[in-house]
Amino acid sequence: MTAHLPSGAAGPGPNGPAASAATPAPTAALYATAVQEPQADVAPILEARSVTRTYRLTGELIDAVQGVSLRVMPGELVALMGPSGSGKSTLLQLLGGLDRPTSGEVLLEGESIGRLSDDQATRLRRERTGFVFQSFNLIPLLNVVENVGLPFTIAGQDPRSGQLAARIRDAIALVELTGKERHRPEQLSAGEQQRVAVARAVVTGPALLLADEPTGNLDFKTGIGILNALWRACVDRGQTIVLVTHDAKAAAYADRVLVLLDGRVQDEIHLGRRDDHAAGPLIARLAQLGL
Repeated sequence: MTAHLPSGAAGPGPNGPAASAATPAPTAALYATAVQEPQADVAPILEARSVTRTYRLTGELIDAVQGVSLRVMPGELVALMGPSGSGKSTLLQLLGGLDRPTSGEVLLEGESIGRLSDDQATRLRRERTGFVFQSFNLIPLLNVVENVGLPFTIAGQDPRSGQLAARIRDAIALVELTGKERHRPEQLSAGEQQRVAVARAVVTGPALLLADEPTGNLDFKTGIGILNALWRACVDRGQTIVLVTHDAKAAAYADRVLVLLDGRVQDEIHLGRRDDHAAGPLIARLAQLGL
């Protein structure tokens, strides 16, 4: 994690060169209750190095991601925030190996994703990353236990075996769905279905969990339940999470917020690890950036 800079000071960081005079530099933690984690001499779980992604659309080149560099440390919850079209979802796909960068590289636990074959990339996504999307992507004919255990089934393992069954029960308990193990998706509310998706994403103990607008289809109260489940996975299990959102209330759960604009990291906001997830200080900081 980069060092906190005093308000108004500029300096280099893992996300690019020094901030310009027109762009507010990263502040010290915005919350008085934040706990600053000690700087540990450990390697990042996830690293992007000068990553770009260019598309050709109706004969025109679109620079969706432009030279993004970042590092995510073990156990961090990092939010990628920005308006629609800022490149945050494209960047998440690159970080998760769902797409390949035009230039630059993404490393997961020190391994360059872009150098993997298609089969190796598929295995990496299955074994070392978990995904939660805006749509729940549950199998309608499967119950909660079967949906959560689906990664094991796909890998050719028996999810009913002792150790795997225990991991499934633990993941279901994490998202507070104990007692609804035999329910099918149609018998669950939208929020409960998304909590099943969270349990499925964490059940394998992935190195990295990527969540793309996981509360986008949910009302505020229901969305808070999803964010709390992700928070518990991070705090209780040390799960590393990258969360894409346009909502400051969701981003306020993060340790750090990277603000994207036009495919670039516009600002890095340090919130610190804390129990207070009130969004007011973050919203005020975003207002300084004109967002």
